[in-house]
Amino acid sequence: MYLKTSARSVEEVFANIEAAAKAEGFGVLHHYDFKKILAGKGFPIDRECRVLEICNPRQASEVLAADMALNLALPCRLSIYEGNDGATVVGMIPPTQSLALVSNDARITDAARSVEKAMERIVDSVV
Repeated sequence: MYLKTSARSVEEVFANIEAAAKAEGFGVLHHYDFKKILAGKGFPIDRECRVLEICNPRQASEVLAADMALNLALPCRLSIYEGNDGATVVGMIPPTQSLALVSNDARITDAARSVEKAMERIVDSVV
């Protein structure tokens, strides 16, 4: 896992993610507010927790062209949540790890590394 902590609030980090992702060639496809979703289903949680699905269309098309089974690991996900100590945590499962669960095709290795570095820069820029 790639995790960073921030003194910024979950809301502030969430508000800055889209611009940070766009700067790296990614777009935010969707986001989930787990605190709100679970409360609405009668299962409230105490802390903030947001998950974003992000995608770099060029990279996604390249890895899917190499191996369509890689759709099981797409899109990339970023998590923003309130940690045990109250600090905001931003993190991800590195694409090199998640894609390797689906395929060992050498053609995707460079793309996975490139996406991973870009996602690390996104996380680093918002914390």
